Amino acid sequence: MAASPIVEFKDVTKRYGEGPVVLDRVSFTAQSGDFIGLIGPSGCGKSTLLRLLAGLSPLNEGSLRVEGTTPDAAAAKLAFVFQEPTLLPWLSVAGNVEVPQRLHRIGTAERLATRNRVLELVRLAEKADAYPRQLSGGQKMRVSLARALALAPKVMLLDEPFGALDETTREHLNEELLAIRQQEAWTAFFVTHSVAEAVFLSNRILVMSANPGRIHTEIAVPLPYPRTAETRLSSEYQSLVAAVSRVLRSVETVGA
Repeated sequence: MAASPIVEFKDVTKRYGEGPVVLDRVSFTAQSGDFIGLIGPSGCGKSTLLRLLAGLSPLNEGSLRVEGTTPDAAAAKLAFVFQEPTLLPWLSVAGNVEVPQRLHRIGTAERLATRNRVLELVRLAEKADAYPRQLSGGQKMRVSLARALALAPKVMLLDEPFGALDETTREHLNEELLAIRQQEAWTAFFVTHSVAEAVFLSNRILVMSANPGRIHTEIAVPLPYPRTAETRLSSEYQSLVAAVSRVLRSVETVGA
């Protein structure tokens, strides 16, 4: 018997107020452990899809389930990493990582143990006492990721977290993100405008079309994990990047 999906979208439609439809009858499922890349033209509803999953915005039609329940009821199982690190400047790295745990009233011993563990995971243990102004862009995103990991989520929602970084830093963080996931085993939804990034990270890519947002094509990425810098040099990886780019170009041409 096949395992029940951890996430299920069924004919989900979303509009804001009286505005146009942003997402139109979106249907797909995600199994536990999937890493789903979401790409598509600007305005196709990628970020809106994440917001629905996080329970930050209600859907208008259809149904959305996370482990068989509503996103609101499953909120403790979800973590969101936004485009900007959104760190509190008056708190140290350690203090920022502890914020969600304090909000959940987690005891001191458990909170500190978890904080130390996730800072080790993101290779920032030596920066625990530093403040955001003392960090590079890549380090700030690592803190944001550590903060999301602090509550041991089952589903990670990542909305272009590395989009503002230079290419070399982004590639390093992609590799680190997969190394962390190998230890933590969460399901991921990752929004990006970079086809190369989507192919490197994902086992499934959903290409979305715009006006209104729909799932245009799903593309499997059969590259084995773990993936490293060597993966990017393989012909299989480069062929997949080219194939996904062709699909995305066709979607953007239709929407132009």
